[in-house]
Amino acid sequence: MKKKSKLARFVKTLCLSIGVTCLCAVLSEASAADGQLDILMERTSKQVSSFLDLFSETNCLERVVQERLSDSGKVIEKEVSTFDYLVILSTEGGELNLAESRIVPEDAKQQKKPRSPLLISNGFSMLFLVFHPYYLDSFQFSREGEEAIDGRMLTKIHFQHIPGMRSPAALAVRGREYPLDLAGTAWVDPTTGVIAKLTADLGVGMDDVGLRSLRAEVRFAAVTFHDSPKTFWLPAEATVEVATRHQHWRNTHEFSGYRRFSVDTKQQVATK
Repeated sequence: MKKKSKLARFVKTLCLSIGVTCLCAVLSEASAADGQLDILMERTSKQVSSFLDLFSETNCLERVVQERLSDSGKVIEKEVSTFDYLVILSTEGGELNLAESRIVPEDAKQQKKPRSPLLISNGFSMLFLVFHPYYLDSFQFSREGEEAIDGRMLTKIHFQHIPGMRSPAALAVRGREYPLDLAGTAWVDPTTGVIAKLTADLGVGMDDVGLRSLRAEVRFAAVTFHDSPKTFWLPAEATVEVATRHQHWRNTHEFSGYRRFSVDTKQQVATK
């Protein structure tokens, strides 16, 4: 009986030792994963900050396709418009403010007006702001593994908005804005922190204001400018699909012909 008792104690001790070792290994892997995510988040946040400065120094051609869909998804109304597009950035008072400017080109001013109100979707090309330092504390982030897109192995980062915190997206209804609790995934180059693709939707519908679902997808493409040898990844297409109690819309924003500009201002003081 004593031999069995010693053997039982040995087996129990061995099991405890193995269990502790396995737990330490799991904790070590989790800690390493958290460390890798922190490094990638810092890299991506810096990229987004510098990207935003660049984005506000460019203009491009925007083609907007507005569609109203039937319950089965068939297009029952469609309107196509083109604009000269640029983003105006302001950080007055420590607040990050972005405004889109759309000017109808001279050769497109005769476009027909839509016969009935269609969905107006602004700012979805800038969903990358989820990763801007101004909004980082408003989201929870986690790593979702890797996926190859166009021959590039990218890291997938999931994000979830924290209710009550500031949001880069809002729904405007009858003159009032409702911040959106967006959740989604970004496909990020782990070496550079550049975002190649981003999807987002509502985790929970907003039936109290009539919004049942919202889904957006933004794709980025490589752009070069004649005055720089660098390659920049700028929005190429943003698709937004919205369903309410009675309507179903889909808008597609296509961006092309990026041009970089700079504005030099000089102030002269008159002397007597």
